[in-house]
Amino acid sequence: MNITAYRSRVIGYLVPVADLFIRVGITPNQISLLALAAGLLCAALFCQGAFVWGSLALFASAVFDLVDGSVARKTGAHTDFGAVFDWIVDKYVDALALLGVGFSGIAIVSRVFPVLPPVADYAVVGFAIMGSLMNTFIKPVVYAEIGYLKKVEGKIDDPLEGIGFFGRPETLLVLILGGVAGYIWVSVIIIAVCTNLSAVQRIIYLYKTLP
Repeated sequence: MNITAYRSRVIGYLVPVADLFIRVGITPNQISLLALAAGLLCAALFCQGAFVWGSLALFASAVFDLVDGSVARKTGAHTDFGAVFDWIVDKYVDALALLGVGFSGIAIVSRVFPVLPPVADYAVVGFAIMGSLMNTFIKPVVYAEIGYLKKVEGKIDDPLEGIGFFGRPETLLVLILGGVAGYIWVSVIIIAVCTNLSAVQRIIYLYKTLP
């Protein structure tokens, strides 16, 4: 699974939303703040066990995350700070959403293996957060160590584009679907396993391609 290839198509559907923000005069960085606010709301709702509403807040955060780049491209408002801030917001939202599930107290692996202590559920959430962060952290490390060729409309020409079967889009999609369908605990297990495997996949790719 790698749905990053569909990003441009999804962004195309959100053009009317981006145009609305432009008419209102909201800047890309302000939209990133809206994404962070929606992520905080998601975490608060998840903590209370309101997984459907939390998933809708997470969906709104994902939409804002896609729209801020569109607004920046349309208005020529690309800044280095904006690019960095967007990355930071993404990781805060990912961690907050998963922490919200953890603090909800919902059974995850202990639902399947009742003999396991509750701490096992927190461990799975921890692995999910670690995999989500590490899967992305690999990219800036590569940029810092080997550089990148260029920026296209403010976006780095990513040497790891398409490498790794489970990235942030997959993480958000699985978490949102699980929350809406009532299987948030399954989502966390999938994310814990797949994000870490995807990180390993990227490490192996780098090992084979870098001198």
